[in-house]
Amino acid sequence: MRRVVITGLGSLTPIGNNVQDYWKNLLAGVSGAAPITKFDASKFKTQFACEVKNFDILQMMDRKEARKHDLYTQYGFAAADEAIADSGIKSDRLDLDRVGVIWASGIGGIITFYEEVRDFSRGDGTPRFNPFFIPKMIADITAGHISIKHGFRGPNFATVSACASSANAIADALTYIKVGKADVFICGGSEAAVTEAGIGGFNAMHALSTRNDSPETASRPFDLDRDGFVLGEGAGGLVLEELEHAKARGAKIYAEIVGCGMTGDAYHMTAPHPEGLGAGNAMKMAMAEGNIQLHEIDHLNTHGTSTPVGDPAEISAIINVFGEHAFNMNINSTKSMHGHLLGAAGAIEAIATILAIKHDIIPGTINHFTDDPVFDNRLNLTFGKPQERTVNIALSNTFGFGGHNVSLAFRKYTE
Repeated sequence: MRRVVITGLGSLTPIGNNVQDYWKNLLAGVSGAAPITKFDASKFKTQFACEVKNFDILQMMDRKEARKHDLYTQYGFAAADEAIADSGIKSDRLDLDRVGVIWASGIGGIITFYEEVRDFSRGDGTPRFNPFFIPKMIADITAGHISIKHGFRGPNFATVSACASSANAIADALTYIKVGKADVFICGGSEAAVTEAGIGGFNAMHALSTRNDSPETASRPFDLDRDGFVLGEGAGGLVLEELEHAKARGAKIYAEIVGCGMTGDAYHMTAPHPEGLGAGNAMKMAMAEGNIQLHEIDHLNTHGTSTPVGDPAEISAIINVFGEHAFNMNINSTKSMHGHLLGAAGAIEAIATILAIKHDIIPGTINHFTDDPVFDNRLNLTFGKPQERTVNIALSNTFGFGGHNVSLAFRKYTE
């Protein structure tokens, strides 16, 4: 099988609008949570979110063109363009038939759908819909637009597996390159669900934190007083490339992606398997594909959403898989800072994991105040400040409603 490396990164997050700022603020322990500015949330149970700040699509395209794209696609353009530029890929030097795009979203154009249906319901029943309504809304359109913009004619599609969607996109890109279906993929995902329907819908499920008096401390993975996740938005993009293809053009290499595991819980619509059965199987599959032994894992970036049932299920899976080695790893949750980006979560957390390998430093899990006795105190959950250590191999976990589980295995690149 062919080896696959990461040669480009791009991100647009609540704590930084590019990879450099995102990484800097992860290490600084910055929280992206604040009162919602996108709409009047005063009557909602949750009145805060991790919003993207100071994003201006007009710096990338004119107003007429921007109106053709839902915000989730605009976010996708930003992250994908940064990743492509960072990779140094030149379209005129590539076999464009061998460059693909797999771009995910858990929901797609929820803002467009909400606004179009809202405006229709306020009218007299006469259908007056934007001609771009459907193409703005559908979850695959960002992948299509990225390929159109850059001329990439390889495999092109979207993965939709709720909050595991962009991790799924990375896993699929890895597999397609390994078996020779393409040489390069731009993959990742974007989400823009901080809207009335997004907040209201997750509130109705009792999934969100309601800590309105302290938004910046509301995302509390593994803390006794965690009360739900904090909704985030943004995008993450990666360029995955076949190793020899990357070497031939002198590309810089961040890390190697060596394995993926994808499983289903077959348990419940929204709740994880209580013992983390599917999550554990995904981690085992990722390590098996990468020919990794348990004791070789240095770091694990968890799904770690800060929900009462999700966090214990994932930790159970980790202990069941790793046994005593679970106490030797650095385990963290960057969602404590950037919130939960739903379909984009896997991509931006994969970026954090890759940079931890590159720089041998692991971002902390912020907002820990009270130990929860359900978690073994021998676990190193990297509470507080970042911790330096050599990181040769790391896993990044992402799970989604419906019981979707994805685990990605990354290795420090060596010849």
